[in-house]
Amino acid sequence: MAKRVAVIGGGASGLSCIKCCLDEGLEPVCFETSDDIGGLWRFKENPETDRASIYHSLIINTSKEMMCYSDFPIPAHFPNYMHNSLIMDYFRMYAEHFQLKRHIRFQTKVLHVTPRPDFPHSGQWDVEIESKDGRREKQVFDAVMVCTGHHCHPHLPLKDFPGIDTFKGKYFHSRDYKTPEELRGKRVVVIGIGNSGGDIAVELSRMAKQVYLSSRKGSWILNRVGDNGLPSDMVFKNRMRGWIIQLLPVGFINNVREKQLNKRFDHKLYGLQPAHRVFSQHPMDNDDLPNRILSGTVSVKPNVQEFRGSSVVFEDGTVEDDIDLVVFATGYTFSFPFLSSHVIPVSKNKVSLYKYMYPPALERPTLAMIGLVQPLGAIMPISEMQARWATRVFKAVWRTFMMDGCTVVNQIRPYPGEFEDLLLDTTTTQLKYQQRSSRLDHPLYVATQRHTIQVDYIPYMDELAKQVGVRPSILKLLLTDPKLALNIIFGPCTPYQFRLHGPGQWEGARQAILTQWARVTEPLKTRCAPEPQSQRSSHSLIFSVSVAALLSALYYSRASLHTLIADPSSLLDTIRALVPLPVNTQ
Repeated sequence: MAKRVAVIGGGASGLSCIKCCLDEGLEPVCFETSDDIGGLWRFKENPETDRASIYHSLIINTSKEMMCYSDFPIPAHFPNYMHNSLIMDYFRMYAEHFQLKRHIRFQTKVLHVTPRPDFPHSGQWDVEIESKDGRREKQVFDAVMVCTGHHCHPHLPLKDFPGIDTFKGKYFHSRDYKTPEELRGKRVVVIGIGNSGGDIAVELSRMAKQVYLSSRKGSWILNRVGDNGLPSDMVFKNRMRGWIIQLLPVGFINNVREKQLNKRFDHKLYGLQPAHRVFSQHPMDNDDLPNRILSGTVSVKPNVQEFRGSSVVFEDGTVEDDIDLVVFATGYTFSFPFLSSHVIPVSKNKVSLYKYMYPPALERPTLAMIGLVQPLGAIMPISEMQARWATRVFKAVWRTFMMDGCTVVNQIRPYPGEFEDLLLDTTTTQLKYQQRSSRLDHPLYVATQRHTIQVDYIPYMDELAKQVGVRPSILKLLLTDPKLALNIIFGPCTPYQFRLHGPGQWEGARQAILTQWARVTEPLKTRCAPEPQSQRSSHSLIFSVSVAALLSALYYSRASLHTLIADPSSLLDTIRALVPLPVNTQ
């Protein structure tokens, strides 16, 4: 009888969990509070309680080849950076292709998830749910996958802004922002310089009379459009670059990257440069903000000191009057109200999880948090890889109870600076979790609420892939398939790399890697640009080479200079002897 797995949430992470459960022969039951899939990426005019909500124009910051599920490429004709409606189209294709929606119970809320009395032995959970008609029921599951993400509760720190109660205008959190039309001609302050704050400030600046973007620390601004017009993450996220960065001093790589970013525009001149280095903060992706600042429609300001009626006082002493609206783009906090605090204690967005997945206090690793990370890169492939590992861990745990009692399971316990190894040792399965003291997060990031669950994309994916047994063997590929190996080393670290071999191997992975750049360029070919006039270019090149050859000949034949000038035909013969000129066939 298949083991039952409760999947909480039907968004990007929940869909991959359902699919991975089916791949491993498990029985998933997904509980989704809304009436559709998509989670964060499903636009709704009216935000739902305790979940993020996006604005109408939102476009994702990761390109399609980097964000897709590893065995289901996004269609080639889709744009590289997709509008939220196209992301939903992709999710629907994925769900339809793998028949996932039949395993989802919509408009069903999870009230409580509690370990059963025999949990130390069985690892089972009681899950209490409530349907849309208010009917409650309790079901038993062998494992639970929590896919509610970290954009749960809007963080609105009004206590940090004295006088906000006297403000005569309107204010709200960025989750309540939808479209800019109603703000035409208004004066707006946007507080917060994350991706949402930058996007909203840019969009409002095309309608509002004036937008002030307020930031405590500033930010480094990255582009979606990278070198030669290619998606920047396709250029930046590759293994060779990562290896080089690991070998170089931290100060040096910060200097190089900051110099690159300042070549586009001087961050200090534009009032955006922070005190910390570029690799010490999750940056903002925004191609339009520098142009809006240069145009004067967005003005960068320091942190807000206080509100005085309709005026806003900034920490540098400047005052802006007649402010109509304040948008707090101040992020989110996360919690898990259906879990008791002893299972997963959360304090100020800090949570202690083994490899950002497993609560260390549990006797059995049958509860996995999926997608509770903040990568500098795409979340979808990470959630999928976490789900692939979690489902195999669940199977390994259950397999131990089918043996003859010779299995030893060591509990994970907090240890100074690290976690102890968890060893699941059976006659057929041996899984060893190894945890470094760095905890796979970014050791250089400044300590803020925004960076509590930060991970580096490639190292974290490789660490999870190692646990699953699907990390690509570069050396082996160099010997057996050098073309593919070079694409993996020097090309973008796309998710297909983790389907080349091992559990869940996909036959189309190699071809997907070799054709990924074709899918990048296809949506850009909307106009056939004329080829340059090669004949004119070749004539120019031949003329330049001929002149250079002549000068060289003259330099080494100074004695015959008088003869060449006196006899032009001799001069032409000399040029023809050095560089044959094209024959005119007309």
